[in-house]
Amino acid sequence: MSSRQPKTSSARLSLAALIFVLVSFSVVAPFLFLGIPSGHDFEFHMNSWMEVHQQWQRGISYPRWADLAHSGYGEARFLFYPPASWMLGAFLGLFLPWNLVPAAYVWVVLTLSAFSMFWLARYWLEWNDAVFAGVLYAVNPYYLVIVYWRSAFAELLAGALLPLLLLWILRLEQQRWRAVIPLGLVVGAVWLTNAPSAVMANYSLGLLVVVLAVRQKSARPLLLGTTAAAIGITVAAFYVFPAAYEQKWVNISQVLSPGVQPADNFLFTILSDGDHNRFNRLVSLVAVGEMSWLALAIWFSGKRAQSSKLWEPLTAWGGTAVLLMFSFTSLAWNHLPQLKFVQLPWRWLLCLNVSLALLVVIAWQRW
Repeated sequence: MSSRQPKTSSARLSLAALIFVLVSFSVVAPFLFLGIPSGHDFEFHMNSWMEVHQQWQRGISYPRWADLAHSGYGEARFLFYPPASWMLGAFLGLFLPWNLVPAAYVWVVLTLSAFSMFWLARYWLEWNDAVFAGVLYAVNPYYLVIVYWRSAFAELLAGALLPLLLLWILRLEQQRWRAVIPLGLVVGAVWLTNAPSAVMANYSLGLLVVVLAVRQKSARPLLLGTTAAAIGITVAAFYVFPAAYEQKWVNISQVLSPGVQPADNFLFTILSDGDHNRFNRLVSLVAVGEMSWLALAIWFSGKRAQSSKLWEPLTAWGGTAVLLMFSFTSLAWNHLPQLKFVQLPWRWLLCLNVSLALLVVIAWQRW
């Protein structure tokens, strides 16, 4: 199994697209019969989409202030929250009734996730394996938790970018500086989608270029990765710099208030809040299930593909994501720059699923 520039016929590409569209639709089909699941962040996102839609109608192309928040007092929501998700939701609201927009949003994002994983996998695997990886990634258990329990629509959209992050990191080995700009654009796109995911993406970039540097016995991947990270923050500067500068006007510590800080959200953490404990138990069980499959996939894929260029970075990335979900890594959460702003350690399932989807396919290709 070696990297190559794959050639896929238009007929096969159309078939893959049809599969991804149908599989993604199967996830949201219950919306049409049972109604829209109102998860933890549903009202925040839905109200943001409707607010942006109204401001667009008034000629405000890039809203900064949410007029309708807090009973008409408003808030600087759009200054601090990355624009990609609320722009996509508002855009869908231009064409669809609002009771269909959440389903359409999820449908679009899951389809994009499948395509991005397919693009990554197709560079290394055969067509049918790449399609299976795309399907598996689009319906992974943590995605279903996001859709049906959390309604974390921005985080879901960031998940569609992570396979591309890995793709261009791996391409650094062969394409070197030619891969730096695309990688930087992906990093910038994550910054414009979800801030906690951007922190995870940058740490993932750092980890993976270290893996490449060790494998190549060269510092070049470190230089390339640092350049890509700088390009990413530059691409997103119109959002990141004003948000960072204006923090002095808000109580930014509220994003780490009790219940949403890392110490309260390690796997199987129990607090005095019953609702928190029930959800934490749910996501912890999902995490343990995925970790079990990851361990099996690492073992069986390692027997087949330790010499490949995929196994080492996938194992390092997935393994690091696993470790960071447990409380014994609290020292890292407390001291590594900005890591605490990921808030919820089980958010690393977003990264783990990229490794999991590929390793499962590699491990059991014949099946």
